[in-house]
Amino acid sequence: MDYSKLKIPNHVALIVDGNGRWATEKGMNRSAGHKQGFLNLKKLTAYIFSKDIHYISAYLFSTENFKRSQMEVSFIMGLLTNQLKDILNFCHEEKIKAIFSGRKENLSDKVLKAMEEIEKETKMYEEKTFNICFNYGGHTEIIDATKKIVKDVQKGKLDINTLDENTYSKYLYHNLPPIDLMIRTSGEQRLSNFMLWQNSYAEFYFPKTYFPDFDEKEFDKAILEYTKRDRRFGGIDYENKSH
Repeated sequence: MDYSKLKIPNHVALIVDGNGRWATEKGMNRSAGHKQGFLNLKKLTAYIFSKDIHYISAYLFSTENFKRSQMEVSFIMGLLTNQLKDILNFCHEEKIKAIFSGRKENLSDKVLKAMEEIEKETKMYEEKTFNICFNYGGHTEIIDATKKIVKDVQKGKLDINTLDENTYSKYLYHNLPPIDLMIRTSGEQRLSNFMLWQNSYAEFYFPKTYFPDFDEKEFDKAILEYTKRDRRFGGIDYENKSH
């Protein structure tokens, strides 16, 4: 596909959905679906970045996901732990800056240490940023940002009268540009508490394809649909906001 003739988003968000159902329909346990989803994410991420897209945010595990069965949660945690080294190597190969969004509660010291190492070792890369949302919730991000703002106001570091959208964004887990295209696989049509602040003016795309089957061709379809959209920003010129 000739991407030079298409509208290219700066920031793409992915709600990685349908891994468990993909496995169940193939007669496998849900854990096999999560493993396949991780493998596909790495391949798809490389492809997306190759199209001059600079930011990817991927929703891998929400704060609400801890309500799932202990077996499934433990598998996903173990899978992340085992994949962290591969994530680091992948980021070095592709020159990607990796960052993590989410709360640290309920994550093991081993996982937290590995996350910190990945962020530290890839921070020099500037052209591509991979935002991995793990133990993440949009409501908690806004709450955590508000708490930090209150502390800075109390310490005299921030004048509450100067607080605006740009300043507030700096208190989120990461100060990222707004999301242009948000894709949720599996056919579900809801945000599920994902990056509520950043998704304010995003275009939404809901393919029925389960994430393990959401390949390069499926992403091309998303970009074709995005190109057709007439984006409106309610008076806020996000398209011209510096990234």
